[in-house]
Amino acid sequence: MTAPSIPTIPLPHGRMPLLGLGTWQSEGDDAERAVITALELGYTHIDTATGYGNQAQVGRALAAVGIDRDSVFVTTKLPPDHAGRERQTLAESLAELGTDHLDLWLVHWPPNRQATPETWREFIAARDEGLVRDIGVSNYSIAQIDELIAATGEAPAVNQIPWSPTDWDADLVAAHAERGVKLEGYSPFKRTDMSAPVLTEIARAHGVSPQQVVLRWHIDHGIVVIPKSVHRERIESNLDVLGFQLSADELARIDALGQ
Repeated sequence: MTAPSIPTIPLPHGRMPLLGLGTWQSEGDDAERAVITALELGYTHIDTATGYGNQAQVGRALAAVGIDRDSVFVTTKLPPDHAGRERQTLAESLAELGTDHLDLWLVHWPPNRQATPETWREFIAARDEGLVRDIGVSNYSIAQIDELIAATGEAPAVNQIPWSPTDWDADLVAAHAERGVKLEGYSPFKRTDMSAPVLTEIARAHGVSPQQVVLRWHIDHGIVVIPKSVHRERIESNLDVLGFQLSADELARIDALGQ
């Protein structure tokens, strides 16, 4: 069976698959098995974080599958309380993941709720040294992103934030696009009422689940989405959204859930 081709979006130094496996709250053998399953099914994007405590399991899974390193996009994140220890934390992440570079490194939360340009300068330096291909942030506001740009002249490649149809905000999407920052969403299901009539109707029309409609909505908007699961059937069904597309009218109806 040929693995489906996951669409990608361009970053300054690479291409990011629009669909990935999230690993938050995935622990121990469950985390390792989930990543192995995802890679074997055809996922090409794995999202972890120092704070998840499972980088070593992700690294073991990458090694077990024996996948070409350049064919999988690996993201991890710096905990906010590690500001000032950026390089040490990065070295530990690379060692646990068993790789000599990251595809994307994110500041997990604004340290002390501040933009913290000093940390961003360390990220830029790590990128310039080739330890990381692209750099970004998570849970940052537009004002905080602007502070980083003002201080360094460099915008984050990505901002990973909570996102779902309920969170749809065209102005926020536009603000990121104007700054050249790609949006990546997390917790797509937790934040959505899966019984909303618009989702169930569209799901029925395409012969898919409301969850699959939510993932396809992200992809059709060009917003990266990283649903988390440790169950093979769910990991498989989350990937099985590449065989249909939403119409402009269907996207607009789903967007209206955020108004």
